[in-house]
Amino acid sequence: MENLSSPLNKFEEDGFLDLTLRPKKWKEYIGQEKIKRNIKVIIEASKKRKDPCCEHMLLSGGSGLGKTTLARLVAEEMGRNIRITSGPAIERPGDLIAILTNLSDGEVFFIDEIHRLNRVCEEIIYPALDSYKLDIILGKGPMARTMELKLPFFTLIGATTMPSLLSSPLRNRFGATFLLDFYTEKEIGKIIERSAQILEINMKPESIEEISRRSRFTPRIANRVLKRVRDYAQVKNKKVIGKSLTLEALDFLEIDRFGLEPGDRKLLKTIIKRFNGGPVGLQALSSALGEEEKTILDIYEPYLIRADFIERTPRGRVATEKTYKHLEESFLKTSKLKLD
Repeated sequence: MENLSSPLNKFEEDGFLDLTLRPKKWKEYIGQEKIKRNIKVIIEASKKRKDPCCEHMLLSGGSGLGKTTLARLVAEEMGRNIRITSGPAIERPGDLIAILTNLSDGEVFFIDEIHRLNRVCEEIIYPALDSYKLDIILGKGPMARTMELKLPFFTLIGATTMPSLLSSPLRNRFGATFLLDFYTEKEIGKIIERSAQILEINMKPESIEEISRRSRFTPRIANRVLKRVRDYAQVKNKKVIGKSLTLEALDFLEIDRFGLEPGDRKLLKTIIKRFNGGPVGLQALSSALGEEEKTILDIYEPYLIRADFIERTPRGRVATEKTYKHLEESFLKTSKLKLD
């Protein structure tokens, strides 16, 4: 018989909670106000023209900023179903063709991490986006012939954390491009308050403020930290989460007052101690940390740059004075390094 207390069930519960916390309506989606207004105009105009679908959209921004949620809300606003996949999941042209030919008329097709779509699949998707058709080659050699296959009308929404890796032909086929920015502490506070109500967590306002301050301006991280603080409170048999308990939980989780976690502090200390504060190139930093370059670029750097802990220069990454002060290291001018 299956053990209901196994770790797998805990992971399944967290996945269920993540879906539960996702906004289901526009009014529940907090932040990104300009983007929401622009998308609403696109959808409303499309409805007035009675178009079967609307402009293809590209959403770019860091992980956890709400790109997938926004795509779901677009489908909801249009009154259409949404088909979700990712660039790495589409391994062969046949996979993409199978998805496109099975779309319903007007359906929203969402591709996460679209910059990781292989070039062969890109070539196939161009005519699909331009004229809703596929050109399929049947046979080989002198006997080969081309067959045109009509597709249902659909709206493609692509999401990427690295828009610079998108090819120009693919990027230019999106009628609307939106960049999701980091959230404000006030917006994160509202998101935490909403999530706490859904999860039935009794939190004091100062506790919400403290978690908001340490959530790296990112909703996904805010919800993750909230759930971990909830777990800590339950273990301590506390029904109301006040500021002192929140600080105790955050210290236990090793999340400091700037939202830095052990991985962030390790990266900053490596720049300071191993490379004398920088500049240091991405490849050298990746090797020193034992982390993949993509992890540094996608997970660590966006917030560390936004929070003014590192600067990215033509010669590499440099630790700022704020980093030295926060890590209690003496600040050194980079121009005087390694001259002795």
